[in-house]
Amino acid sequence: MTATAQTSSSAPALEVSLRQPTVADGAAIWTLVRESGALEPNTCYAYLLLATHFAGTCVVAERDGELVGFVLGYRPPTRPEAVFVWQIGVRADARGAGLGKRLLHRLIELPDAADATFLEATVGTSNQASARLFLGFARERGVACERAPGFESADFGPLEHEPEPLYRIGPLRKQETT
Repeated sequence: MTATAQTSSSAPALEVSLRQPTVADGAAIWTLVRESGALEPNTCYAYLLLATHFAGTCVVAERDGELVGFVLGYRPPTRPEAVFVWQIGVRADARGAGLGKRLLHRLIELPDAADATFLEATVGTSNQASARLFLGFARERGVACERAPGFESADFGPLEHEPEPLYRIGPLRKQETT
């Protein structure tokens, strides 16, 4: 699927190809996360697992053969009605063009996620960009976005980490296509 993200009528269109990841994308996702300066990096192995074992609930965005964005999700076994966004990122030179929302829209259209009635994610309390992304996505879908307790600072053990409330978006409805 090719998607065009545009910030305004005067901004150039951002042509990207959206697809499910493969093992070859794991290291590229890890690199994008590390270079972002904003995302919390995990091991390269974690990204390899998500790109393969959970590819059915993940999407990557490419421009000119280079990875410029991704959303990594899964279906929580204790909440099968939901798709949980584990991490989402857009490369600095592709930000501001709506690509994050396009990735979320594509995620919930995937066969492994299409029957989900809720999209969930935890968002650090200082991460205003992600909060705006999920609130904007809910607004575009015309559904509620509720905040609930997610992870408290103490849940992270000895690590210094801010709380991450749970954002629960839905109930999701299929979008009409014209």
